[in-house]
Amino acid sequence: MRCRTSQMVRFAGGKPDKGGYRQFRIKTIEGIDDYAMIGEIVRRRYERLLAEKKEMPDLIVIDGGAGQLASALTQLRTLNLTIPTIALAKENEEIYLPGEEKPIRLDRKSRALHLLQKVRDEAHRFAVKYHKLLRTKRVLNKK
Repeated sequence: MRCRTSQMVRFAGGKPDKGGYRQFRIKTIEGIDDYAMIGEIVRRRYERLLAEKKEMPDLIVIDGGAGQLASALTQLRTLNLTIPTIALAKENEEIYLPGEEKPIRLDRKSRALHLLQKVRDEAHRFAVKYHKLLRTKRVLNKK
């Protein structure tokens, strides 16, 4: 059985805040639907922050493009949250902004782009580490 998961990382002051990292198992989505899975995770994360009266982030960076961004924004709207949210698509390092038809591209040497890449790459590293742990557990449980 394949375990469908999603991970999020948190940065504060431009540096990883590992205490704010979270792992989620997809609970409500059947099959593989990236947009719906991002929506589920955004809804669950920010519902919880609201319920616990915790501080909201200054910026949400979604890994993906326009569709992933739209899914996240839909969930934030249903929670009546207005948090600046962007998406970063890896292939061309395009940044998608709400309400903008075309993505923007920052200069490859831009410090802002480097920070966004660092956030995205840390999320990928964290996800790979978690998936390796889950695979190891599955292998050990089969023995």
